[in-house]
Amino acid sequence: MWHRFPKQLMGVSSSTRRSNDLLSTLVFEVCDDDNKGYLSREEFKVAVVLLFSYKPSKVEVDAVMSSVKPENSGILFEKFLDLMSARKAAQLYNSETWQIFTAFDVQSRGFLTFEDFKKTFNSVSSKLPESVLDTRSHFSYREVDQDSDGCISFKDFESAMKYGQDEGSLLYFA
Repeated sequence: MWHRFPKQLMGVSSSTRRSNDLLSTLVFEVCDDDNKGYLSREEFKVAVVLLFSYKPSKVEVDAVMSSVKPENSGILFEKFLDLMSARKAAQLYNSETWQIFTAFDVQSRGFLTFEDFKKTFNSVSSKLPESVLDTRSHFSYREVDQDSDGCISFKDFESAMKYGQDEGSLLYFA
């Protein structure tokens, strides 16, 4: 299977790829060894490695395979494209979340203090009176600091950014 993967796609950065769907289509075709029209469990794992450079866990693969209808022997092309598009969107979202966090972490400590948080909060809510800003920023900080250690870690920040999103989706394969 590896010998069939087009050499021009190996090592090409995502910024030079014209279309994620085109790349996903090519990977599907390469991994669908016998042109069955679906990917087996092992073929799916190889496809994820080719597209995202990481091997999905057993739990992730189980979650995806459990969504396969009994009459199908694997993941059909359209389902594969949907999953890969969702995964790419999740990857982009995580990257954007990290960029926002690092913009707030002006001293590059890997966490946000109350003062960092307050400055950011004030900059986006500058029209509110100071007393309201202090109260709201303090309350918000306590809400985001989930482990109450006095610092907002990236994990705390990411949880706050994801608040209210559907975690039951296959967006992350699990």
